[in-house]
Amino acid sequence: MTLIKHELRQGRISFLIWTASVGFLLAVCVFLYPEMKGQMEDVGDVFSSMGSFSDAFGMDRLNFGTLLGFYTIECGNVLGLGGAFFAALCGAGILSKEEKDRMAEFLLTHPVSRARIVTEKLVSVYAQIIAMNLVIYGISLGSIAAIGESVPWKELNLLHLAYFLLQAELAGICFGISAFVRRGSAGIGLGIAAGMYFLNLVANIAQAAEFLKYVTPFGYAEGADIIEKGCLDGTLVAIGLAFGAIGIGAAYGKYCRKDIR
Repeated sequence: MTLIKHELRQGRISFLIWTASVGFLLAVCVFLYPEMKGQMEDVGDVFSSMGSFSDAFGMDRLNFGTLLGFYTIECGNVLGLGGAFFAALCGAGILSKEEKDRMAEFLLTHPVSRARIVTEKLVSVYAQIIAMNLVIYGISLGSIAAIGESVPWKELNLLHLAYFLLQAELAGICFGISAFVRRGSAGIGLGIAAGMYFLNLVANIAQAAEFLKYVTPFGYAEGADIIEKGCLDGTLVAIGLAFGAIGIGAAYGKYCRKDIR
């Protein structure tokens, strides 16, 4: 538990900044809805007829004039990208930073196994992700209540669950990568998160590229699909969590045998 507490203390500033930023932007989007509600139907018609641009963001299948459609598009992008970047950063630097900061020798002289080090660092990563999602979920509910709208519980819960699973997968993949690199892990993590996001846009636009949905976690966090079906795609979720588990397994395998200097 000592290492978990240490990692949480070290990451508290980053956690607060990312959580406050994403939460603030999400709340702003929700508070904008009443001001724009009367104009949204006309705007929605325009957005839904913009061809590939509409397809990329699922705007052709959502009613922009309703809170649910507005929330899915505007708040979904904020939470999807913001949460993905935070999760990727948490996972990508957690193992490599000891070598980068020349602290590995000090850490490994303590009477703890490498497997335990990996486990406690992994727990700290997911503790931050869970905490951020709980805070964001609370901000979302509070913002919707504040503007006097009824909460679409089922759809809202599914959306937030999808984004949490997305973050869990990216964190697992980047956690695995962090065991193989010594520096530059933050850029790798952000690059992976951004790349996955754009792969989903390509899959939405081009029918021939729909197979990319099986590669990117944004495939099962597609708001339009979730609202239409009323559930998450179990196959895509299972594949995504398998990718995350492979990343975690790779971290254990590499770090426990790695020549750390």
